[in-house]
Amino acid sequence: MTVYNHVALIGLGLIAGSISLALRRNGQPVKITGTARSAQTRQTALDIGLVDAVFDTAAEAVKGADLVILAVPIGAMAGIAADIAPHLKTGATVTDVGSVKSAVIDAVGPHMPKNVHFIPGHPMAGTEKSGPESGFAHLFDNRWCLLTPPKDTDKNALAKLSEFWQGLGAMVEIMDAKHHDLVAVVISHAPHLIAYTMVGVADDMSRVTEQEVVNYSAAGFRDFTRIAASDPTMWRDVFLHNKDATLEVLGRFTEELFALQRAIRTGDGDFLFDYFTRTRDVRRSIIDAGQDTDAVDFGRVAAAETDKK
Repeated sequence: MTVYNHVALIGLGLIAGSISLALRRNGQPVKITGTARSAQTRQTALDIGLVDAVFDTAAEAVKGADLVILAVPIGAMAGIAADIAPHLKTGATVTDVGSVKSAVIDAVGPHMPKNVHFIPGHPMAGTEKSGPESGFAHLFDNRWCLLTPPKDTDKNALAKLSEFWQGLGAMVEIMDAKHHDLVAVVISHAPHLIAYTMVGVADDMSRVTEQEVVNYSAAGFRDFTRIAASDPTMWRDVFLHNKDATLEVLGRFTEELFALQRAIRTGDGDFLFDYFTRTRDVRRSIIDAGQDTDAVDFGRVAAAETDKK
């Protein structure tokens, strides 16, 4: 069943590309238009079949679209929302894939005409890769997509967008925007910030040369810092637009780190053992919930094999 006949993708990177490929996988007869800031990105997306038509501007890309998906850095959303507003089809739904929701509501909401539905969203899926060639059709399979509709959201429009994401393989949860932003810090934003920090620490330590970091990173450093290869523009905007929740979680993280420091300094093995046992159980619960695999390399080998099929 085709939920939307025409989908417009504003931004043509990993998430937008994966949305397109998931739609194609399902064989849905949907028209996909798109745009991106870079002419090279636009051409690549067209060449590899992510879009049926590509345009130089977002205003052109959204004309006639039933669903418009903003897949750009948060800092760019206000300007794009203002540009596309006069060109949106009556009854269209506008959503996004940003990992901060309160800031998106503040940036996009004021520009939305009354004859369209604005429903912010966040698919909890991704990799450290970016660009139109980084997407893959099963990115959203068995992953959560969190929708944070404003209080006056039309129920039918919300149900339709939920059905759309479910059709891409995702599970859908409705959540308050402020609560979403706190959850996102715990499960995504803080881990990225810590990964970036660890790479910075390794780079700054004069007794650990750059070549050693590269050569010997087949252990924890490689796996832990994989996400530090993510798009710098996106993550700059995430932290600038989710400041309060980030600082709250980092404060708690600092307290936990100090407790571990103290245990190591004082030789408190019981504390360390109990702490690591409890946190290992949390990690195992993620696998039990189907959100990761216990295969080597965090399942990336298995995922790579799936991509080849």
